[in-house]
Amino acid sequence: MSKVIAIEVGTHAAAKAGREGRRNELLRWMLLAIASLIAILSSPVIHAGRIKVEKEQIKLGFIKLTDMVPLAIAYEKGFFEDEGLYVTLEPQANWKVVLDRVITGELDGSHMLSGQPFGATLGYGTKSDMITVMSMAINGKGITLSNEVWSKMRAHVPKDPSGKPVHPISAQSLAPVVTDLKAQGKPLKMGIVFPVSSHNYELRYWLGAGGLNPGYYAPSDASGQLKADVLLSVVPPPQMPATLEAGTISGYCVGEPWNQQAIFKRVGTPVMTSDQIFAATPDKIFGVTKAWADKNPNTLIAIVKAMIRASLWLDANNGANRKEAAQIISRPEYVGADYGVISNSMLGTFEFDKGDKRPASNFNVFSRGYASFPFQSDGVWTLTQMRRWGQIAEAKPDQWYLDMAKQVMRSDVYLKAAQLLVSEGKAKREDFPFDSDGFRAPTSDLMDGPMFDGKKPNIYIDSFKVGLKGNQKVEGGEVVGK
Repeated sequence: MSKVIAIEVGTHAAAKAGREGRRNELLRWMLLAIASLIAILSSPVIHAGRIKVEKEQIKLGFIKLTDMVPLAIAYEKGFFEDEGLYVTLEPQANWKVVLDRVITGELDGSHMLSGQPFGATLGYGTKSDMITVMSMAINGKGITLSNEVWSKMRAHVPKDPSGKPVHPISAQSLAPVVTDLKAQGKPLKMGIVFPVSSHNYELRYWLGAGGLNPGYYAPSDASGQLKADVLLSVVPPPQMPATLEAGTISGYCVGEPWNQQAIFKRVGTPVMTSDQIFAATPDKIFGVTKAWADKNPNTLIAIVKAMIRASLWLDANNGANRKEAAQIISRPEYVGADYGVISNSMLGTFEFDKGDKRPASNFNVFSRGYASFPFQSDGVWTLTQMRRWGQIAEAKPDQWYLDMAKQVMRSDVYLKAAQLLVSEGKAKREDFPFDSDGFRAPTSDLMDGPMFDGKKPNIYIDSFKVGLKGNQKVEGGEVVGK
């Protein structure tokens, strides 16, 4: 009997221990589940709508210019991290280095000139299929002349009753100075930042509207100086003021803050801003290779989402955030220029001469008026200027321009990112042109007046007095054809 009792007691004790063990195990798993749930809900990097990126560690390039600011804001405000991206921003020496390093894959993408994806895709220079998925800024550039040239030009510029120059200033006022210098055997030399830059095209546009020929490119001569009245050559943006001061050039077209820096250092005088030439000139874009985009489609959308948020932040509440933005990019790791110099143009003004500061609300635009949307008509405008000056050597039909713009300007990627932001409540539907066909309305809002219709590029090209048109091309240093 004692044995039976002992067995029953032992069995009962074992069962009790088993039940307690199962309860403890269940309790342990419940506590783990609760802890995991709390961790998920409290994690700062978990967001509704986040897409799974193919690549988390990203290196993006930029040049030290004010319009790199969407990258800086997306980084500083945590917009990249919200998308699961861990981004390194790295300044580059010049635009050629930017292009080369994106093509080789040393950079995943970069702040880039609006013409670079077209130049590379067409094989003008380094050949690589490239795309752009958003505009980082429109306008934002200026034309600056040395104090010596400006003092001679100023005599030919109309004045208002107070004696200040009437803006916009035509290059017709520069023509007599160019004529005098040529008679002395001293051609006027000016700097551009890269051959396929909007800076090159806008400086040429200004000069051509004033009756001055800035020269042609040809398959056998990439200098762009054939038959030129004014000689243009490449100078890296941050070096513009010093090169002007050294007398190597007598003027330049560059983005900010390097026009205002010329005033600050008293080495030059800005005479034009890009928005005075064309109210919505393509400027900087975010560019990647097509191969990278095909390999990392979700990562690209995540990058665009973060940068769109930065662009919206920059233009929110009539630019209320611009002071903070100017302070951020004045730091050495970004632009590294004095806050006062950067804020001259970032805060809705532009200083043309010492003490001559004027309103310039459209000088830097990041999102207002769909500024960050990659309009294909902006790409067509760039291509018309490449053709006008011989970088596109022979005539092309209208459809070629439209097809090339559609290939390079990937508005579909932008709109996917925009739709996600709207669905997440981080942007409003009215912030984006969801119903756009990719083309701005035809406009005559250019300084020399010809109507620009992005769907009729050849009519636009043929409207200029200076530049190639029709079937013209450059052969043996001469313009031939009709």
